[in-house]
Amino acid sequence: MIRKAVLPVAGFGTRCLPASKAIPKEMITIVDRPVIQYVVEEAVAAGIRDIVLVTHASKSAIENHFDANHELEASLKAKGKQALLDELSAIVPNDVNIISVRQPQPLGLGHAVLCARPVVGDSEPFAVLLPDVLVAGEAGAANDLACMLEAYASSGRAQLMVEEVPWERVDRYGIVAPEGPVPGPGAGCPLSGVVEKPPRDQAPSNLAVIGRYVLPGDIFPLLAETPPGAGNEIQLTDAIETLRRRDGVDAWRMRGKTYDCGHPLGYLEAILAYGCRHPRLGEEVRALIDRYGRRE
Repeated sequence: MIRKAVLPVAGFGTRCLPASKAIPKEMITIVDRPVIQYVVEEAVAAGIRDIVLVTHASKSAIENHFDANHELEASLKAKGKQALLDELSAIVPNDVNIISVRQPQPLGLGHAVLCARPVVGDSEPFAVLLPDVLVAGEAGAANDLACMLEAYASSGRAQLMVEEVPWERVDRYGIVAPEGPVPGPGAGCPLSGVVEKPPRDQAPSNLAVIGRYVLPGDIFPLLAETPPGAGNEIQLTDAIETLRRRDGVDAWRMRGKTYDCGHPLGYLEAILAYGCRHPRLGEEVRALIDRYGRRE
């Protein structure tokens, strides 16, 4: 069973400026909780129990969010606000560990993942979740990440979660090249490669990599040997391509929907979507949308 997940949270969040100038982009709120909490909840729901945050000196707010605040908890208890106290206690379940490691220099996603090597080790598989992408499952459906972990356990090959995107937008994503037929939602297939931001007429499919990976521990030696690539950074995709040529890599096509919270429109869409299905605020949020939608 895969128990570890790496969340790279050391980036400056330039796509979110000016909102992320003083606040980590991962702490920007979607309805009533920060983006990073949704991502951790997704990992925990999939069976992950060790969350490794690859962080930066300026991101202490993230670590504080997942740490206990005894003064606040004592205040809530004294005021009889048990519901709020229970909600805070549930942020990190008792059987879940939050572990922080530092990325000393911004040398790319591959380098950020490599920084987790001393915690994860080379002998067991692990997940990587990009924290500015939310993955919302369909009501009543299994957690997409959990299904991808099962696909790894069945095939023994690294997994890239992919989502169908409009053909006219394939030039914005890393697009996978499936071997054989394109899989349906909730299914996977081997890959013959990944093409970064291809023109529409050269795209091998319209399945985009969306920031969820399941990788074997031996990706770490490959990352350690990967030279700097685009942007003079160590690219995770370069190490994955080496792994694909050696052992094979699969795409796993998700059933849910993603929200890119690093982009203003994606962030606003996430607020609307998560607000509409919020157990306490959903009805009022839908009424607000209806009210403002009628305005000319």
